[in-house]
Formats: sequence, C-alpha cells, structure tokens
Amino acid sequence: MPARPHSPQRSERLKAFLVEEARAAGFDVARIVAPDAIEDYAPAGLDAYLQAGRHGTMQWMQETRDRRSDPRVLWPQTRSILMLGMNYGPDRDPLEALARRDRAVISVYAQNRDYHDLIKGKLKGVAGRFAARAGADVKVFVDTAPVMEKPLAEQAGIGWQGKHSNLVSRAFGSWLFLGSIFTSEPLPSDAPETDHCGSCRACLDICPTDAFPAPYQLDARRCISYLTIEHKGPIPHEFRPAMGNRIYGCDDCLAVCPWNKFASDAHEAKLKARDELREPALADLACLDDAAFRALFSGSPVKRIGRDRFVRNVLIACGNSADPSLAGHCRERLNDASPQVRGAAVWALSRLLEREELLSLAGQAKQEPDDTVRHEWHRALETT
Repeated sequence: MPARPHSPQRSERLKAFLVEEARAAGFDVARIVAPDAIEDYAPAGLDAYLQAGRHGTMQWMQETRDRRSDPRVLWPQTRSILMLGMNYGPDRDPLEALARRDRAVISVYAQNRDYHDLIKGKLKGVAGRFAARAGADVKVFVDTAPVMEKPLAEQAGIGWQGKHSNLVSRAFGSWLFLGSIFTSEPLPSDAPETDHCGSCRACLDICPTDAFPAPYQLDARRCISYLTIEHKGPIPHEFRPAMGNRIYGCDDCLAVCPWNKFASDAHEAKLKARDELREPALADLACLDDAAFRALFSGSPVKRIGRDRFVRNVLIACGNSADPSLAGHCRERLNDASPQVRGAAVWALSRLLEREELLSLAGQAKQEPDDTVRHEWHRALETT
C-alpha cells in the first residue's frame, strides 16, 4: 500500500484527533514533540549524571543510556511523540502527615493502584484508535521504559523541569503522571515551556537529606525515594533519622512547590487514595508477613519492593517515632527470617529502649549469624 501523503492539513487533523482522543480517555494535557527535540542538551545531562554516580545502584540507567537519550534509538520509526499528563494531586497537604510519627507516610502516587497499569491501558486505547485513523505505527510507554519523559514533556510544552528535577506545570503544579505515544506519523510540534522557577528554592531547602547538590541536580543516593524504593541493602545510618516516618517515597519537594496552588479544583485527580494507605499505623505494618503484605498492597506499586524491604523502612520509621510502645513490635522482628529486617529492628530498638533494656537483648547479638546484622548490634551497643 502506498504511503499516504503528509499534507499540513492532514497532519493538523490527525493531531487534533489524537489530542481529542487523549482528553476523552482522561488525560488532562496532551501535546506533541519531535523526537529530536532534546538531542542538544538531554544526553549531555544524562551522561554527567551517570559519570558522577548519582544514579546509585540503578544500573539499568547506564545500560539503557543510548535508548534513553534518543527516542529514535529506542524506536527508529519514530516521527512524532505525543506526551500526555494525568493529574494525581492530593486532596490534602502530604506534609501534614509527617508530624504524626506513629503513622506511616506513603508517597501520594502510591496510595492507590499502580498508575503504570492505569495509564498504560488508556495509552493503548488512544494509540489504537489513532493508528486505525492514521494508518500509522504506534508504540506506548510509561516511565518503566527508557524514555526521558520529563525533558520531552518540557519540549512539548506540558511543563518545565524544576529545581527538584521533576516536571512542574502551571496548571497542575508538581502532580502529573506522564506517558507517551510514539508514532511513525509526522505531526506538527507544540511550543516548549519555559522555566518559571525564578529565585524560588523551596524544593531544595525542604529536602531532609540534602539530595540536591545544586539547583536542577539530584543525587539519588541521598534521596529518600531512592533509599526506600530502589536501595536494596541496609539504609546508610546517616540518612535514617532524616527519613522520619516516610516508608515509601518522599513528597516533600513536590508538595512544597508554590505552583501547586494554581492547580484548580476543576482538575480532578484520577486516583483517590485508599483510606487504609493514607496514614497506616506503624504498629500494624511492622507485623506484616509476606502474605499480609501482598494482600494489603495488591495492585499497588508498593508491592514491587517486596515485604522485607518494606518492613525495613517501617522499622526505621518506628525508630524515629519516639514512641516506646512500638518497641515490642520491633523486638518481634529480631527473629525475622530476613537479615535486612533484623538489622533495621536492632537500629529501631537502639532508639526506643533505654541502654539497660537494650543490653538485656545482647544475647541475641551473640547468636546472630549475619555479618551485617552483627555490625548493627555492635554499633547499637557501642553508641547507646
């Protein structure tokens, strides 16, 4: 079949159809960007990030560097990219929960079903209808694929990458899920957005672990989101007190952004928090076994880190709670099958118990078979 002519009128009609379909599917914003729009700056920024080691143990970022830095390497047929945004703004200030130290704070985006599933299904529907109309090839991506979504969204005019390195929108603040549809159909691009951060540095100043070495730069190794989600081993001691009661992700730099106040109530978020995940009690979460963890977080992005890493985070929060009533739950985890959990339990108890009480548990330290947990015991008994 001969290729259809790419007249400007046809391209404009197809673009209007695609954007209309995206809106009808529930996306709040949809704009077109050319696949070469980020080639002059994004790859260099990615290389500097990787060379500095700021990606931590996320080795997949290094392995997918070429595909990540150029959409045409990921899919050579790409002629246009539709970037889409979906509002997930919370109905209350996430920072308020940080003061309730006996409660756990889960990042806003993870308080309901996995947004990857929600968005990918909608993307496939929109892409399929466009492919049928245009006779074009399409591919859809959410942020698990090696796509530099934030720079592409900036060049599409959806928002700009703020000083916290996340996307900021004048209409939705820092609360947008992003997705993309790659197509072989050439479509007219939209104008990029400009930076509107000005002299504001609220997102930099609020970071509990000083994860921003400079504006627009993030060191993931210091970021609580990275530490609670991506980091697989014991969390470095220097960051544990600053984690507070954050057990999955961190919304501080997003929640403090002044542009959030311009997110109109008319822009209704597509995901509402599950009541049981808004501010669950640390006492309840510390007791979860694998089956209970899977049941509670079925369909949630939290499930992907696994029970052991999750309970590790919960025990760190228990240690930061200053609530001695949680010590019993931490003591139960000293016999957990996971060394990761046992080590976090030791640290939590060193914060919750008086020295004499902690010394009474020293017998368990002598029986501990894991080197990392023995190190936790040694440190706790030496510094308490």
